[in-house]
This record gives sequence, C-alpha cells and structure tokens, in this order.
Amino acid sequence: MAGGGFSKLPGGSVVVALTLPSPLGEQENVRVLVHAANRARALTRLRNLGLRAVYLRGNTHPPTPDEVTAVLHHPDGLLWRTAPDGADELWHPIRALLRPGRSSPTGVR
Repeated sequence: MAGGGFSKLPGGSVVVALTLPSPLGEQENVRVLVHAANRARALTRLRNLGLRAVYLRGNTHPPTPDEVTAVLHHPDGLLWRTAPDGADELWHPIRALLRPGRSSPTGVR
C-alpha cells in the first residue's frame, strides 16, 4: 500500500492524504485528499465512494500546507491528482476520478 498521512487542524477536524493506485487500473498513482471530522470518517468517506481497500497506517506522508489549503477551499472536501505531484496539474474533484468513461487529465486515455 502506498503512503499517506494526516494533519489535525486547530478546529479539531483532520485532513487525510493518501497515495493510492489509480482505481481505473492505470499504471499511475493518485494522491487523494479528504477533509473530515476525524481519520475514521475520512476513510469511511472514501470507502463509501467505492475505494474499499483504503487504510491509513502511520503518518509517513502527511499533507503539505498547500494540500491542506486546497482541500479546505473545495466545497466537497475531496480532491485528487496524479502522483508524483505534477507542478502543472490542478486538483480535481473526486467524482472526476470515479466517473466511468472519464478522460485523463492530460486528455490521453
């Protein structure tokens, strides 16, 4: 399983960041950010979307301050982009990753 971690915010909520294999079966990994009340709820949000085998073991790759800012400013509190981080790629809403038949962010399937 790829790396992940969390950051506890002053208000008590957490931001969880996980690097996972792409659920579309592509060879690339994706970095997923989740904002929730606690770590268990963050993982439950991902599992409810169909990412069943999601676990957070340790805090080896916590979210960066830029990642925390990105997820806090998104209305859904769930974002993703390909990993390793491409400097030119923007964050995408989670539904763009899980939607069947989506085109990749680069436009190439």
